[in-house]
Amino acid sequence: MTSQPRLHQKSQQIQEFGTVKLFPIALSYDARMYSCQRLNQVLADTQFLYALYKKHHWLMRGATFYPLHLLLDQHAEQQLSLVDDIAERVQSLGGVAVSDPRHAAEITSIPRPPDGVEEVPAMVSRLLEAHETILTEAHDAAARTAELGDDGTQDLLVSQVIRTGERQVWFLAEHLVVTPLVQS
Repeated sequence: MTSQPRLHQKSQQIQEFGTVKLFPIALSYDARMYSCQRLNQVLADTQFLYALYKKHHWLMRGATFYPLHLLLDQHAEQQLSLVDDIAERVQSLGGVAVSDPRHAAEITSIPRPPDGVEEVPAMVSRLLEAHETILTEAHDAAARTAELGDDGTQDLLVSQVIRTGERQVWFLAEHLVVTPLVQS
């Protein structure tokens, strides 16, 4: 016996991405496989949206800097919470969640932004477009997983992914409305 940690250990994969193991959760293999595939797409897109929120939070400019800086950080934290919930649902179905940012970047449907700084309306529009991509996917996946009897996945998609996304879209879209503070 020694107290020295066994460093630099290696292992073979014990479960490959894109597979599901059997858990006694009263869902068919096909339902669990389908849900994991759809959830992993939403997960990759949500991870990318989280990163996009942080990028724009850091790069915010102009007269709306302070309120948008705070709002984007708040939205990023909410997206990060969704990332964890979605990944845990994949795992609870017996699947393997997209957990490597490089893997998520390979499969995301959200276009990569430029490396530099865009004007504020373009950054807000980019976030809105990313939300729409996720919401479209989530609505479709929620309907199909409900048909397959996967109430847990359907509930997660509707009560968390869709409701959070719709609220965030509302808050963001209102920043693109041009209206005076007072009427002359």
